[in-house]
Amino acid sequence: MKLLHRLLSLAVLLAGSTLAQAGAYTFTVEPSYPPEQAAEVYKPLLDYLKRSTGHDFNLNVPRNYHFYWRDLRQATKTDFVYEEPHFTDYRVARSGFEALVRRADPGIYVLMADEANAEGGVNGLVGKRIVSMAAPSMGFALLAEMFKNPIAQPEIRSEALTWKDGVEMVFSGDAEAAMVPAFIAQQYPNLIEITRSREFSGSLVSAAPEVPAEVKQAVKDALLKLAEDPAAGEILAELGGTGFATADAKDFKGTERLLSGFFGYSKP
Repeated sequence: MKLLHRLLSLAVLLAGSTLAQAGAYTFTVEPSYPPEQAAEVYKPLLDYLKRSTGHDFNLNVPRNYHFYWRDLRQATKTDFVYEEPHFTDYRVARSGFEALVRRADPGIYVLMADEANAEGGVNGLVGKRIVSMAAPSMGFALLAEMFKNPIAQPEIRSEALTWKDGVEMVFSGDAEAAMVPAFIAQQYPNLIEITRSREFSGSLVSAAPEVPAEVKQAVKDALLKLAEDPAAGEILAELGGTGFATADAKDFKGTERLLSGFFGYSKP
């Protein structure tokens, strides 16, 4: 009986120790969905991370890209971030974040339009309406690079709430073209690709320097194994990828220059 009592006591102590070590962490994402929709989109991913690591992850979605950029410049506290490489480069250089994994699929943006508006190519869109997510999203930054003549510019509209909303604005006649990620573009074969950007790293998950090393490693390991999980199909479809790969500084180094033309940017 004494042995049984000791074993039960040890089990309780071990359980208590495990619970004590479990933590709650903030997981920030870009505002490429309205907050309510983002909560639905990212719930399967955060549930998976909780199952895999034993920790809780609370989603943080800034109201829009203006607030996202402000929070990034002010180093607003967060524990983990999933974002495109130009933001990761900025965050790593200035706030000491560590890039853990990247989406295995490259980041590519496509400028697309219906047949009538695609005939003239990129130059044919000067003076016309092109919809994109707001600055300084990567789509907006890359779109601005395509039109370098200051007196020959399109009207860039950034009121879309999601990337798919931009495509729908083309269909409704509220815009002549849309700038969208390639994985969104391939869902609309009835629109014509005018041009596409060069390849960048897929979006990255990075961690704040204050996050314990063992928690960073647990999150990294879980994401690298995500494709093996039964829930992976739903999660990866929303993220526009096939899985995650280990991140390396060369994947994103130098991409923060895409932010250099936006208000508030300063060199490190």
